[in-house]
Amino acid sequence: MSARSVISALDPARYTITEIGISKDGRWLSGSDVLACYEGDRIEDLTPVFLLPEPDQGRLYIQSEGVIEVKTELDVLFPVLHGTFGEDGSLQGLLELADAPYVGAGVLASAVAMDKGLFKALMRAHGIPVLDWVIFNASGMGNGLGGMLEQAERLGPYPLFTKPANLGSSVGISRCENRSDLIEGLYEAAQYDRRILVELGIEAREIEVSVLGNEEPQASIAGEIVPNDAFYSYEAKYLKDTSELIIPAPIDDEIMNRAREVAVQSYQAIDGAGMARVDFLLERRSGDLYLNEINTIPGFTQISMYPKLWEASGMPYSRLLNRLVDLALERHTQKQALVRNYGGTR
Repeated sequence: MSARSVISALDPARYTITEIGISKDGRWLSGSDVLACYEGDRIEDLTPVFLLPEPDQGRLYIQSEGVIEVKTELDVLFPVLHGTFGEDGSLQGLLELADAPYVGAGVLASAVAMDKGLFKALMRAHGIPVLDWVIFNASGMGNGLGGMLEQAERLGPYPLFTKPANLGSSVGISRCENRSDLIEGLYEAAQYDRRILVELGIEAREIEVSVLGNEEPQASIAGEIVPNDAFYSYEAKYLKDTSELIIPAPIDDEIMNRAREVAVQSYQAIDGAGMARVDFLLERRSGDLYLNEINTIPGFTQISMYPKLWEASGMPYSRLLNRLVDLALERHTQKQALVRNYGGTR
């Protein structure tokens, strides 16, 4: 859905688009109207393609009858991917090795933002409020489950949240109201990652800010998500379609300004680039604002929060896409100017 929105809004007078789809088993495929082939379950009509992990000016290759040939040269890549292998720095590492310009955060920012435990530790080191948490290795859930439960419950009263440390779209997240729920939540999260985060739960409003830029990022106005579920779950995000997006968020100016300020501060702390959506929890009782997470590749349909916040801040969808491409090329040019071969006295 995000890819279709991006493709439909890119100016055909400025861009020639090569669509690349990635199958569930990780194969890269291209051809005519890739999206239609994926939606119609016709990926056998597409051609396998690949990038080489070596500086090659962004060439996309095909293999035909055992012969590798250049399919096309790519001036810039626009990853529209979420979660593991797309948003966690893996793809970004490949694009770095290929010396190809790409939209969005680099390897470091992508990896840190995806790992909920490391991200929280970094935010706390920068003095940014985050909810208390503990990290467990799933391998210790056998004999060590009792100790895990006791350590998790020391965070505070229920509810507690269990989450895979590395994943997106609220997959594998459980709201736990008691110890039985906590056990189930730990096992649920362990299906998706070898590291599990348990986090203190609060009654909160969900506030989001969009950030755009490289060295001098800017923050949009804040919006609010009112989920139709106990929290903004995968079902609430993608299946039920009844959650409410309120722009601007009905919060006072002090909280609005604080959210925008912390959004930029956290973005710079992870060395963000291009774009990110920064998500906050605003505690209902105290009014305290906690940073929840940074999404380095947010949802990108024309009704997704990231572009809608920029539209409400004065930047329409098509201009936002142009700006992101420009930022990608700008960052690549900076990297090209760095010294990569240091001979010393040898």
